[in-house]
Amino acid sequence: MRYPKLRELKEAIRALIKGPYTSRFPKVPHMPFERFRGRPYFHEEECIGCTACAQVCPSGAIEFKDEVINGKAKRSLVVYWDLCIFCGQCQANCPTTKGIVLSREFDFATTGARDTLRQGIEKELLVCECCQDTIVPFDQYMWVAKKLGPLTFANASLILFYTRALDLASNEGFLREEGRDLLRSDRIKILCPRCRREAVIKS
Repeated sequence: MRYPKLRELKEAIRALIKGPYTSRFPKVPHMPFERFRGRPYFHEEECIGCTACAQVCPSGAIEFKDEVINGKAKRSLVVYWDLCIFCGQCQANCPTTKGIVLSREFDFATTGARDTLRQGIEKELLVCECCQDTIVPFDQYMWVAKKLGPLTFANASLILFYTRALDLASNEGFLREEGRDLLRSDRIKILCPRCRREAVIKS
């Protein structure tokens, strides 16, 4: 006859006195520890729309789309919670560290439509004043300008953008006529990298 090990006997007595080790979830809500990686949320005020989170997401749970609607260029960012693996790469690689943050929410299973398991935000995009291609989100350009401080005034596009944002310059851009080559004066515009290279080379 084999006798129970002392360790097993000790655990059995402890369970009889203190009760079961399992939690009472879902009857009693479970509170994860402080650094628990749960459902990620975009914070629209802090997000600059740079898409760094989408580029580092290993499961493809974050997508973005640039489109022009009613003459305004917008970038849509969507995080799909049903595809997320909660690795935390989006939060770790966010330039502002607050644009997308993992919460402590973990219990979001549903029998409803999958459309409820997502969150989306929109950001206004800057448009090149020569070719009309999208450049970067307005918030990202402003974030870069504030980060650079006085060095902002070393870049013509940033100078113009920043002074317009402060209402110190006209918000009306001067579009290039179709078919006209870029001139030296075109360098003092908000330009995409391709048009800026062309303007610098040709001037």
